[in-house]
Amino acid sequence: MPAPRTLPDDDSRDVESFATFLSEELPGNWTVHHHQYQRHEDQFLHAEDVWDLNDVASALAEYALGSDAHLIRDEGTRLYVTLRPRHEEEFLVAAMAPSGAAPEAFVGVREPDGIAVPADPKRAARAITADLLPRYDIALAQVRHNAVNPPQPLPAPGAQVQQVVMTWLEDGSLAAVTTARPAAEALVSEGFTWDPAASAYVLSCDDTRAQAHAVQAAGARLARLGIATVLRTAVRPAAEATLPTPLPGARTTARAR
Repeated sequence: MPAPRTLPDDDSRDVESFATFLSEELPGNWTVHHHQYQRHEDQFLHAEDVWDLNDVASALAEYALGSDAHLIRDEGTRLYVTLRPRHEEEFLVAAMAPSGAAPEAFVGVREPDGIAVPADPKRAARAITADLLPRYDIALAQVRHNAVNPPQPLPAPGAQVQQVVMTWLEDGSLAAVTTARPAAEALVSEGFTWDPAASAYVLSCDDTRAQAHAVQAAGARLARLGIATVLRTAVRPAAEATLPTPLPGARTTARAR
């Protein structure tokens, strides 16, 4: 294994100070835990839960970063903060995966990859709040959904299985396709609305935290009805099945594509 690359000796960025000021600008109450280490392999002890397969993972693998910080919010959200190599006016911030979830719960869930932020804590907090945290909320909702809805045994040949297929669209909204009227009623009760343009029941992404809660609530309600839920991250294919008639009183919205 090649030796890790090192940062310039004159790099004056202070992870602990930045993380402390950042915690004061982010929404909610955060606790800061700073770590400093000499060996490259030691940094992985504090980064094993980093939920990233992009810039942050690359920096951890290639560079001896020297220090990092964990920001932990009261309700359990965790952020990882470290230096961004070759960019002396920036830091890297990534979400950390929830602990305790089985590995199977992460299957099919896209990592909410970390972002580079400016060394100005106020500007960094705005970028994290607008970009990283919403994507983390969505990924976390998917993991929790998978944890309480593990894959079911295959049905007997010829058996009919009712299911709702939910797919994250490119604009961040969620489209649900079902052939079961009880499922449609459950979706509408949790905030989904019939969208003729998408030929599906759609859940807006205007409030990602509310969206995540609605996904969990809809999944639980459908499970009580004996209806399976399939959550996808790929672009939704054209539905082959006939959709149920929109419910009376369900709000209809037209979306420009």
